[in-house]
Formats: sequence, C-alpha cells, structure tokens
Amino acid sequence: MAALDEPLKKILGGTTAKVLAEHLDLHTVGDLLHHYPRRYAERGELTRLADLPLDEHVTVVAQVADARVLKFNGGRGQRLEVTLTDGSGRLRLVFFGKGIHKPHKDLLPGRRAMFAGKVSVFNHKLQLAHPEYELLDRTADDDGDDAVSAFANQLMPIYPACQQMASWKIAKAVDAVLPSAQDAVDPLPEALREGRALVPLTEALLKIHRPASKADIADARARLKWDEAFVLQVALARRRRAETQLPAVARTLVKDGILDAFDAKLPFTLTDGQQKVSQEIFDDLATEHPMHRLLQGEVGSGKAQPLDALVLTPRGFRPMGEMAVGTEVVVPSGELAAVDGVFPQGEREVWRLMLSDGSAVECDDEHLWIAAARGTGERVLTTRELRADLLGADGRPKWSIAPATPVDLDGGEARPLDPYEVGQALGDGSGARPADRVPAAYRNAPLKDRLAVLQGLMDAGGGPAGGAAVFREAAGPLADDLAWLVRSLGGGARLQPVYGGAYDVSVALPDEYPPFRDPARAHALTYGSDGHPEGGPGFRRTIQAIEFIGRKPVQCISVAHPDHAYVTDHFTVTHNTMVALRAMLGVVDSGGQAAMLAPTEVLAQQHHRSITEMMGELAEGGMLGGAERGTKVVLLTGSMGAAARRQALLDLVTGEAGIVVGTHALIEDKVQFHDLGLVVVDEQHRFGVEQRDALRGKGKQPPHLLVMTATPIPRTVAMTVFGDLETSVLDQLPAGRSPIASHVVPAKDKPHFLARAWERVREEVAAGHQGYVVCPRIGDEEEPPKGAKKGASGSKGAAAKESSPEDVAEKRPPLAVLDIAEQLTTGPLDGLRVAVLHGRMAPDDKDDVMRRFAAGELDVLVATTVIEVGVNVPNATAMVIMDADRFGVSQLHQLRGRVGRGSAPGLCLLVSEMPEASPARARLAAVADTLDGFELSRIDLEQRREGDVLGQAQSGVRSSLRMLAVIDDEEVIATARDEATELVAADPELSGYPELRIALSAVLDDEREQYLDKG
Repeated sequence: MAALDEPLKKILGGTTAKVLAEHLDLHTVGDLLHHYPRRYAERGELTRLADLPLDEHVTVVAQVADARVLKFNGGRGQRLEVTLTDGSGRLRLVFFGKGIHKPHKDLLPGRRAMFAGKVSVFNHKLQLAHPEYELLDRTADDDGDDAVSAFANQLMPIYPACQQMASWKIAKAVDAVLPSAQDAVDPLPEALREGRALVPLTEALLKIHRPASKADIADARARLKWDEAFVLQVALARRRRAETQLPAVARTLVKDGILDAFDAKLPFTLTDGQQKVSQEIFDDLATEHPMHRLLQGEVGSGKAQPLDALVLTPRGFRPMGEMAVGTEVVVPSGELAAVDGVFPQGEREVWRLMLSDGSAVECDDEHLWIAAARGTGERVLTTRELRADLLGADGRPKWSIAPATPVDLDGGEARPLDPYEVGQALGDGSGARPADRVPAAYRNAPLKDRLAVLQGLMDAGGGPAGGAAVFREAAGPLADDLAWLVRSLGGGARLQPVYGGAYDVSVALPDEYPPFRDPARAHALTYGSDGHPEGGPGFRRTIQAIEFIGRKPVQCISVAHPDHAYVTDHFTVTHNTMVALRAMLGVVDSGGQAAMLAPTEVLAQQHHRSITEMMGELAEGGMLGGAERGTKVVLLTGSMGAAARRQALLDLVTGEAGIVVGTHALIEDKVQFHDLGLVVVDEQHRFGVEQRDALRGKGKQPPHLLVMTATPIPRTVAMTVFGDLETSVLDQLPAGRSPIASHVVPAKDKPHFLARAWERVREEVAAGHQGYVVCPRIGDEEEPPKGAKKGASGSKGAAAKESSPEDVAEKRPPLAVLDIAEQLTTGPLDGLRVAVLHGRMAPDDKDDVMRRFAAGELDVLVATTVIEVGVNVPNATAMVIMDADRFGVSQLHQLRGRVGRGSAPGLCLLVSEMPEASPARARLAAVADTLDGFELSRIDLEQRREGDVLGQAQSGVRSSLRMLAVIDDEEVIATARDEATELVAADPELSGYPELRIALSAVLDDEREQYLDKG
C-alpha cells in the first residue's frame, strides 16, 4: 500500500481517526496532507476579533484582558467569564460548573493563547462557550515546552476545524503524517512544472503545512492550485475527447426544409448575438459526436403588437388583428410585401413608446426597433433594452427612429374634389366644422394628392414662423390628420396645445415636399433636422419615454421580404427575433426528433403554446391544413388525460412528432422515440444529472444536448469555467423592468421592521396594486421536519443549555403558508382579500386562485415557490419572503422577479430571524444589493463553493477543490485547460505520464467516473 493511502487509524489511533473521518471526511494520510490550512497566524500578531463570523467554528489568537468567577442560581452555580482583546475588539469566553477550574488557573490576565469554538451571541455580545484553548506563552517551568517551541519563530497554520477537533489538534495530526509527503507522486509533467517555475509537490506540501515565510506559502499555493486545475482539466479533456469518439448522428442543415420555411416566416431578423449563437449550435450539431452546450440568457419569443395597433398596407392602415397570410403591407423601404405568417401571442404586457413629436406606438417588451443614438449607427434593440438605457449621460433622450420611405396609397374610394381645394376648405374653415377631418379617401391617396391636401391646409391656415412652417389653432382631430399627412411624407410634425383643445402644428418636410405651393414662401424655410438632436438625413423622432399600459391580446406578423420589417402606427418603422427552436427545427430537417424538458407543467405548456403559435401551420405536419414541410409538435405532461397521452406517445414512437415539449413525464420508461437527435433542457438547475441522462439515453445513439438557463447556479458557473460545457451567451437578459427595491427585514432583532413590512403591503394594495407573501413550507404536513422543535420555546430543559439565536432560528420548522395566511388575515392584513397557493392544491383550485389574482380580485397571495416560474401579474408590486435565509440566492432572485414587471416599481422584503453577523444575513444583504442574476451567481459561488465539479453534489459540501477557487483563479484554470487539451491530444491514454494517471485515479472514484460518462 502506498504511504499516502495508509489509513489514518494506523498512525493516529482509532479515536482521532474516527473524528477526522466523521466530521472532516479525512480517511487516509493523503487526505490529511491535502487538508490545507485556511490561514496563518504570526507569532506576536493578534487576530482581529472585530471580524468574527457568527455561527461558525473559529480559531482566534488573543490576549486575556480579565477573568472573573460569577455565581448564579442563588450561589449554587458558578461560571468563569474571560474577556479577550486584540486591539480591534473584545470577545467573551464562558465556562460553567466543574469545567471552570483549569481555565481559571491557565487564563490569567496578560496570557496569550489560541482559542477554538463556535461564535454565538448572549445578551447582545459575542461569546465562545467552553472553547478549547492552547496557551502560547508558557514559561519554561510550565508543562508543554514542546508546544511553545513548535509555535516559536514560525507561522502558525489555522486549519478548517470542527467542534470535535480544534485546529491545533489537526496541526499535531499533520505533524505525524508529514514525513509521508516524501512519498507523494507528482502528477505534473516535468516540462510543465519547470516551464512555469513551480516547486515539486513534496516541497509544496511541506511549505503549505509548515512555512518558514510568507514566500513559502505563496510558492506552495501556486503549485497546489496548478495540481487541482491541471488534473481536473485533464479529466475533462479526456472526457471531451471520448465524446468525439461517440457515434452521434451529425444533424446537418437541409436546404429548403422546415427551418428555412420557418425563417422565411419569421417576423424579425436574428440579432447579431442570436446569429452567432445559432451558428455555434449548428456547427456542433453537424459533428458526429454529441453536442454538450450551455446557452445562458433569456430567449424571448414575443416581438408582438396589440391587435388594435395599426399596420400600413397599400390601402392605408389596418389593425394588426386583421392581418392574415397574403395581406400586402408596406415595408420601410417603400416596397410592398405579403404577410406570410401570423403569430398570435395571447395576452402580454404592453408598453407605449412616446416619441418626440407626440405620437406613440404600442408593443410588447420583446418588440424590436431599428434605433440610432447620437454619433452611432443603427442597432436593433428590444423595447426592454430601450427602457433600460433610455437617456444619455446628459439626461437627454438617447435613441431615435428613422422615418419610413413615403409611398403611394389608395384606399379605393373616389376623390371627386381637387385635393388642394379640400385642404384649403379645411384650413380656412369655409363650410367646415371644427370636428371636420381629412376624408379617408384623401389620406389613403397617392403621394401627390396627400401633398396637395397638406399644401391646401398650410396655405389656408399656416405660414412661416422663424424658419419653420406652422399651422395655427387647428382643432384636435384636424391637427392629428395634419401631422399624419406630414409623417406620411417622411417629415416631422409637433403638436403644441394652445387653448380649448386647439393646437399649433409645427411642420418640417423633406425638400421634395414643400409645405406651401408658393415657391417664395417654401424657399424661405430651412428644413433638415430642426428640433431633432441627431441630425443627418430624414426626420428622426426620439423616444422620449416608455410607459406600461397593461395587458392586451397581441400578435406578430412576418413579411416575405429580406428586411423582415414593416411600418406601424404613425408611419413608425418597426423590426420584429430565437435560438433553441431553430436548433430543434434543424434537427427535424435532418430526420431526427427534438425534446424540450421543462421543470414545471406551467412552463411546459407555455413553451408548447409559444412554439406552436410561432410555427403556425408548420406545427401541423400530417394534419389537415398543415404545411407540406411541417412537423407535429406535441405536449407530454403528467396530468394529461389517458387518450391524449396515448396519442402523444404514439406520435413520438412513430416519428410523426418531430418536437415534444414536456416535464419529467418525458423520462418515464414507456416514453420511446423514433430517432431522438436533440435534447433541450430549460431552467437546467431544476434538473439533476440523472434526469438529463435518462432522457439522453432514449436516443438510438447519444443525442445532442443543449442546456438553457437564465439564472446560472454555482455549479453551472464552475462547469462553465472548467470547460465541462461549451458555452454560448445571449446578453438580452431581463433588464430594464421597473426598478425593484430590496431590503432585509431583521424580524428577530427589530420586530417593528416586520410590522412596517405589513404596513407597506397595505400601502401597495391601497394604491391599487397587489402583493405576494412567500413561505418555505405549506404547513399541512403531519409532523414537523425531523429534529425540529415543536414550539418557539423549545423543550423543557432548553434553558439549561444556552442556545444562540441562530440555533433557535435554524432548529424551528420553516414558516408555513397555511399558518402565515391565517395570522395575516386575522392580524396585520385584516380586511384585505388574501388567498393561498401551493403545490398540493388541486389543479383547478390553483388555476382559479391564479385567475382571480391576475384579474385583480385578490389583494395578497400567500404562496410557496410554486410562483417562482410561470406567474406573470404586472400589477403585483410587493413581495415579502418569510424565512428568506432558507432559500438559495438564485431562488431568491427568481422569486423577486415576480414583482416590478409592470410600470410601478417593485418592492421585495427579505424577512429573516438570523442575527446580523451570520453568513445567512450576509447572503441576503448581497441579494438586496444587486438585481444582476449573473453577479448573484458569482456571489453564490463564492459563498457556497463550486460543488463537486466531477460529481453530483450541487454545493460545496463535497467540493473536490481544496486550494482552487473558481472565481479567483479563472486564469489558472483557463491556462491549465489549454495545457491539458494539448497533452491529451498528443497522448490520449497518458501512457507517457504514469504519475498523472495515478493522480487521476485518485480524483476519479467510481461514482465520478460514471458521472463523467453520463455528462
């Protein structure tokens, strides 16, 4: 047996070995040698007591300031209180009963020692109860001279410890096994080690445990980080190479297939980012080994406008709701094109873009606009992106939209009167009523006729004014028509209210369309970009504001034209873009099937509805009226009826269905595919490796895998950095919603803060809004969680043993929906309409509650995390998360996203009973400080560690990384990846590197080996 494989029991004895194994997962000499010090204390250096973390086992080096014995229980009991100091703060030690005698003798004022214990709070002061200690300044006559000399003249290692084993005891155990470091097998190739000036492994182990200087520590850390990074990267490089040997079916793009038909129908052009990501995916799909790619970022499928929005056709504007396949529309270049796809999107949140000339356009948050900023070219931006970046550094509106090319129109109605005379009659009021408008026949007319009407109006009721043309005191409807005519000619018009509903209308037109027939008056005017700060050709309108107006039925259309754009309300150019669905269609074209796995039925139904609506007749392959090149899109969930389920299963096994969207039901044994080519996993952090693997195993050969997430979790970030997944990032993340203010509510320390939280909920409801209250538990369980206390006061004997506030908070059961709802309805939210929502309710009851809440019939919803996805109520502005410390960072971020979705700002209150200095409160403070999901994922990673990069653990409890930190050491990891990839390409079996093979076998136990095989 190799020296480093020797069980610790043989060297340290059974008792010590048992503690190390059970509490620190250290079983062999090698395990203990790789249990590195967390930090080092210098002789004479005092540890900062001011920075002690609550609820953690710590080791401190400090000096005794005073010690005194106090009596309690009428003199029957006694305790020793010792006060430590280090210049930055003070810390109290407390010993009870017979345990006070030895510390009372040892811990005299002026003595210095190392102390280890769990930091708690009593009477609002930090303390260590019954800590272990090791004196550091014994005299030569005292016992333990060896201990003194061991610490003299060197850095003292402080090891990650536990209550049962203090740091200095671990140090003594390390001393016993340190000679075995000479037998450590060095996994780094000699050329790599010398090329990067890294010390040998044996030297690194000696220096990390017993450094003579800080330089020793730096050398050891640099070397040991490389060990972890390189060995892991070799494992991953071999895994990637092994995948290239798997016989996956190459899914190459097919010309004139369903993907081309879908792209031709799309009511938008892919953005640069989407084109790049799509190309990365299609390149992977075309290879004969499985794709394994992570797609980060939200992929919206809206780009819609309300059904009452207007679309310009050759006959004039028609409502979006009247658009049908074959309808001719005007594109921004002035050409005509047919609508070749209509995509109903159901009800969505609708926003109104307010333009600088007073006109407005309605659309959803995903709608795309061709916009330009001062000094930059045009870009395609979503409404959401425009909202997030509406103003420039100078506070002025940043973005503008160019006009459409003027075109001839003809509504088919007769125009018996001279257009110029019609304009004059309206302009001078002769025979006209104030409400008279330009007749539709003269508005939906050829360019020359529209210009003639405009000139008649201007000659009769307008004139030059300081270089501009202005029509004076037009009645409201006529002013609107005048502005409409100006915009139809590619110009700009502004309405300035004067009195009694009348307006002055400022007119600016291109040179070829003079507003006056009198050449002299027309020549006196200067046009161009008057009033438009962007300048340049044409008359651009700036986007002054974007306001939320509510939910409306919406749809989008596609036009058979390379621009994929059309002209909407007030002659505004619009541009209507998606990645995962296109990848699935490409696989269907190649003869395969694609499966999308969603975490909830709500989300699966949303995806299915969105995909079928966007594909239109292409989603009805084999059905009456379906497209010839179409395929069938089926839904498979656990709650489907037997008949629908049988049909879906039949469609999958026969290959009739090219695309299936489903939940965990897809993983069941009875689900069989004809030829599964691609698995798309949505919200990947909700699924385990085993579940993904079960679905991938349903292919005849390993299918390609596309993993999607809008909220990365720590392990995802780690896998990304380590290269386990190839990564594509779409940066169109949910940004620019109404602001969400987040605050931590310390319910235990400051109960009046919680009372104020309920007042804020009542205020939001009084303002016409709604709120959520989220709890970790339902509350209808028969028994409390194992080990939980039944009451807040705990057991009868609880008082005999001091418990810190965080212990009490952790040991009581999580707050429950049913309990909190009852307390609120009879207490602080009495009189409000409160309902509950949780996962064990009947589906019909859940739907009814959500319908009533969405319709505004309920004020407050008390729910579990069932609202985390698939719930969208823009009127909900307040969220109170009870026991927020029981949720993960990513989950809190997801929950918070349920508010602030409308025009009013959102409020999220994170309620916790954990003390201020606890790690849980630090985590909540981090959530409150930022709305950036990617930044939160990094914070979560720093706090929870990476999880087992080569295993299934989703948090840092089983992290295989001891020295390496993903966040801090990205450069080392990336460099190690390059080195590992090069080495594996040259020697896949590592036949020339026996030491590296040994190190790999130590890292890759059977479980992790299987994990890598499954991916």
